[in-house]
Amino acid sequence: MPVAPPPHETVTVSVFAQRLSATRRGARLARRLTTQQLDSWGIPYGSPASEDVALVVAELAANAVLHGRVPGRDFGLALRYDRAAAVVRVEVSDVHPGVPEPSRAPAGAVDAEDGRGLLLVAALVARWGVCGRTGPGKTVWAEYTL
Repeated sequence: MPVAPPPHETVTVSVFAQRLSATRRGARLARRLTTQQLDSWGIPYGSPASEDVALVVAELAANAVLHGRVPGRDFGLALRYDRAAAVVRVEVSDVHPGVPEPSRAPAGAVDAEDGRGLLLVAALVARWGVCGRTGPGKTVWAEYTL
């Protein structure tokens, strides 16, 4: 008697992970890899969602390079796309123990060129936070709702 094959489960979560050098070049590559990966998942390059997620990655990667860098150590980028929930989760990990907080720019610093990255992230995503990771350091994550 033939045995019926097991039912197929639909995969609704896709994952991409990459380690990158903790340099400006690594941060720039993180953004490019993100837009390429999103496009392969059906979120078109140049779309508002692609641009928003790329900006979130750029800000978190820049923070990992500028504030979370430990000489000789890379940073990690992970993207998770949950199609069923229509959420893209971005995770950037580094080995520095310091926990990032949004800047409280002084009143006279409205034209400052830095210090607003996490405020931009908070404005674009549904939620974000910081969690521990296996080994030293932390992971800064953000969830963007499509």
